[in-house]
Amino acid sequence: MKIAVFRESRPGETRVALTPEAVKALTNDGWQVVVQRGAGLRAHFSDDAYQAAGATIEDGPTGDVNVRVNPPTLDEVKLLPEGSLHLSFLSPLLSLDVVKALVARKITVLSFDLLPRISRAQYMDALSSQATVSGYRAALAGATYFDRFFPLLTTAAGTIRPAKVLVMGVGVAGLQAIATAKRLGAKVRAYDVRSAAKEEAESAGAVFVKLGVTADAAGGYARELTDEERAQQQAALLSEVAGADIVITTAAVPGRKAPILLTTAMVEAMGEGSLVIDMAADGGGNCELTKPGEVVEHGGVRVVGLSNPPAEMGSHASFMYANNVLKLLALFGSKGVLSPDWNDEVVIGVTVARDGKVNHAPSAVALGVEHVAIVPDVKENA
Repeated sequence: MKIAVFRESRPGETRVALTPEAVKALTNDGWQVVVQRGAGLRAHFSDDAYQAAGATIEDGPTGDVNVRVNPPTLDEVKLLPEGSLHLSFLSPLLSLDVVKALVARKITVLSFDLLPRISRAQYMDALSSQATVSGYRAALAGATYFDRFFPLLTTAAGTIRPAKVLVMGVGVAGLQAIATAKRLGAKVRAYDVRSAAKEEAESAGAVFVKLGVTADAAGGYARELTDEERAQQQAALLSEVAGADIVITTAAVPGRKAPILLTTAMVEAMGEGSLVIDMAADGGGNCELTKPGEVVEHGGVRVVGLSNPPAEMGSHASFMYANNVLKLLALFGSKGVLSPDWNDEVVIGVTVARDGKVNHAPSAVALGVEHVAIVPDVKENA
């Protein structure tokens, strides 16, 4: 069976879903792989490299399995074979028109942002791999836009104090932002509503900020704050934000609008020349003033809305993403044959739709169609 890899159509995107190394692994496993001409060029993977790995190059590829980084456009959906399989960062609740078009063509739809957060699925967790890139780029953006040094410097011209960085959100991206800012010599503080984040933040080199507001949920995740808790949180954060030179926000919620962490009043409390680096700009932003892909100046403070930060490191981001694709596709087939195990909780979890039916409950509700759950077979004991 054939796997098709596409050139990404999102403006500014440099990533590609499969690297030549990943293609070689698939062809060795019996799959045919067809790559759209120029698909990997922006990540520095040539068409010749893909051909050397066993792929064929076409202008308009189609496959039994079609893999991308970003959702396809409606015009791109029309070119996909009916009954085939699609895999990408679809974010179905943010791409309902695309989901509807895919379902109409009876395409099996998989989305990485629905992957169950269980230990067995860590190796295929593309959200985490790309968040690692985003956190790293967020810290570098802080150092780039900041017009002062990050590290402590003792020079003949005088002593320069280290920059004070506050990282809000201690997930994968936040931890990478902490570690990177620390390596650059900044004094780093970190905040998260999860109690478990304290040990993680400290292990990465930050001082953890306690505000008296926690929102622990099952599995080490955070629940949504109540209005009263949010008001208490923002009041307690005001002085913390005011004392920072750079605030890096990393609270992104897959498939939903990012929560507001920084109000306009907080930004106005920051010192002249301070920075806000909003890593969640594409999801609406963690700061009220954020505009994706733009730098907004407000009262002497610049708010940088990072848009698609993984695309700034196309080569390594593609390498990590492709490895996630390989691990996930292994649950959907092997030896060149598509044969999903519909009893596997990971297979069920990432599936948005199959056979023209919507299996992801929130998507079904949003589309106003029947939700058809995938029910594992009950295996009787011998």
